[in-house]
Amino acid sequence: MRILAAMSGGVDSAVAAARAVEAGHDVVGVHLALSRAGGTLRTGSRGCCTIEDALDARRAADVLGIPFYVWDFSERFRDDVIADFVSEYQAGRTPNPCMRCNEKIKFAALLERAIELGFDAVCTGHYATLVQTETGLELHRAADNAKDQSYVLGVLTADQLAHTYFPLGTTPSKAIVRAEAAERGLSVAQKPDSHDICFIPDGDTRGWLAEKVGTATGEIVDRTGAVVGSHEGAHAFTVGQRRGLKLGVPAPDGKPRFVLEVRPVSNTVVVGPKEALATREIAGERFSWAGASPVAAEFACDVQIRAHAEPVPARATVSDLGVTVVPDGPLDGVAPGQTAVLYVGTRVLGQFTIDRTVSAVPVEA
Repeated sequence: MRILAAMSGGVDSAVAAARAVEAGHDVVGVHLALSRAGGTLRTGSRGCCTIEDALDARRAADVLGIPFYVWDFSERFRDDVIADFVSEYQAGRTPNPCMRCNEKIKFAALLERAIELGFDAVCTGHYATLVQTETGLELHRAADNAKDQSYVLGVLTADQLAHTYFPLGTTPSKAIVRAEAAERGLSVAQKPDSHDICFIPDGDTRGWLAEKVGTATGEIVDRTGAVVGSHEGAHAFTVGQRRGLKLGVPAPDGKPRFVLEVRPVSNTVVVGPKEALATREIAGERFSWAGASPVAAEFACDVQIRAHAEPVPARATVSDLGVTVVPDGPLDGVAPGQTAVLYVGTRVLGQFTIDRTVSAVPVEA
């Protein structure tokens, strides 16, 4: 195949490109410039997509002997990922920028350009596997469960999966990938993995959001509506948060309180006991299937609500109004805006953005 290898500057994408070359494909490397800011923003494992990363990707391409280009996707990234991140927080939701980046940038904008230029597929260093069956192509978990990234790929459609290539999916461990990189003479063999949000390299999401949307004093209330504190912007809070509340009124039982709800219209944050974070039902309208859609309107599955969360057995119902999922046991700390990915075994069925949650604990409790 003619392969366009997306090279982030990390060890995974470098080894993925190397394996594509070794498999006999015609490979071209490309690094996506997602910011026009000068200098490097990487600090250890924080941040990515910097000038430093572009240089690391170029050096890897030189070692592999493949053509290499840098494509400026900064405007698309700003509009489709960063702006979406800000607007979701302003609306009281908790977005996943990695999901949006995969959906809008790597497997939409990049893939579209790749196909226009005559490439058959985009190769990335994601840990996930593709399985061809009689009913079509399926997305499955990686062999290394600790590195599995199928959750953040749950937004891919059947058409997009048909033009993707994941050479690392069957690798038993990340240690093997690093050892292989060293053997191939790739300088990124021991480069730290990127963590946190790439466009907030210092990890201070609250401070970053305050610069973008400003501050506005509001109330922190308990489940009965009683005022227990104040804040400088509801956008800085997310469901499940415990730290940084600075409450002026202690809970009657003396136990810590957690954010249960964010109400952007009234600029109010609702807090309560940890037990009240338990969720017995989630639902969403924005959903997609990663391959063939389920035949039945109601089916058993596993639901995963975070990239590294444990999957929970559940029952899903699909209608024209969206997807509703009832887990066998309560989910903990679910926030609107999060992505729920549905699995059957290791197979990814699809995903939806959570719009509505139902608490397992009534207010009276």
